[in-house]
Amino acid sequence: MTNFEKIEALHYLIQCLIEEMPQYGGYTLPTDLQPAFDLYRALCNVRMPATHTLPDRFYKEQAEVLKSMTEEKGITEVSNLLPTPLDPRLILWQGDITTLRIDAIVNAANAQMLGCFSPLHGCIDNIIHTMAGVELREKCYQIMEAQGQEEPTGQAKITPGYNLPAKYVIHTVGPIVSNRLTKKDKKLLSSCYWNSLDLAAEHGCENIAFCCISTGVFMFPQDKAAKIAVKTVKEWLDAHPETTIHQVVFNVFKDRDKEIYSQLLL
Repeated sequence: MTNFEKIEALHYLIQCLIEEMPQYGGYTLPTDLQPAFDLYRALCNVRMPATHTLPDRFYKEQAEVLKSMTEEKGITEVSNLLPTPLDPRLILWQGDITTLRIDAIVNAANAQMLGCFSPLHGCIDNIIHTMAGVELREKCYQIMEAQGQEEPTGQAKITPGYNLPAKYVIHTVGPIVSNRLTKKDKKLLSSCYWNSLDLAAEHGCENIAFCCISTGVFMFPQDKAAKIAVKTVKEWLDAHPETTIHQVVFNVFKDRDKEIYSQLLL
C-alpha cells in the first residue's frame, strides 16, 4: 500500500471506531500517516470487548494496513536466526516480536486477558494487540467469557495471530512482584514458560518466541527472570524429547536484557 492508501484506509477505520464510540467524535482526522495510525491505535486500545460488531470491510482494510506496516518494518524469518553456541535448540534475538514470522509468540498478558487499555502504551501487550488487530481482543473476550473468571497467574491461553506474521499468540499471566521476590513468584514465572510450551506443543508448533515475562511493570528482577526462563525451557525440552518444538527464541528488546541473556546463553 502507498502512504496515501494507508491514510485513506485509516480514516475509514477511525470513522468506524468513532461510530461505535461516539464519545471520541471530536477528533479531526489526521492527514499524515503516523498521527492517523496513532489515533486508530488509541481508539483500538480503549475499545471495549465485543465480538465482530464492526463491518466486514473494517477487518479487510485493517488487515491490509497492518500487514503492510509490518512488512515495511521488515519481517524476520525464524529460520534465519542463529542458534546459541551452547544449545542449538535456543536462540537469542533482539527485535520487535510483532515482526517475527514464527509458529507462536508469547504475550505477557494481565489477568483480564483482554490486552492493554492504555492508549498508545509501550507495553508488549499493547503492541501485540495493536498489530494483531481488533480480532485478538474479540477472541480473548470470547475465551474469558466462557471461562467465567480471570486467568490464574502462571497459566496460558492460545489464540490465532490474526494479522501478525506469527501463526499463534500464547497469552500468559506472569507474577506481580511486590516488596520482595518470593519462592512463589519464581515458581509461577516458571509455570508461565512451562505451560506456554505445553500449549505450543499441543498445537503442533515447531518454534516459539518468548518475551521477557513479568520484567516490565510487573517488577520481576530481570536477571533472575532470565535465569528462570532459560532453566525452565531447557528442562521442558529435555523432558519432552519427542516434541515438535525444536527452536525456542528468547526475544529481548532492551540492551540490558540482551546483556543478561547473552551471559546465560552465549
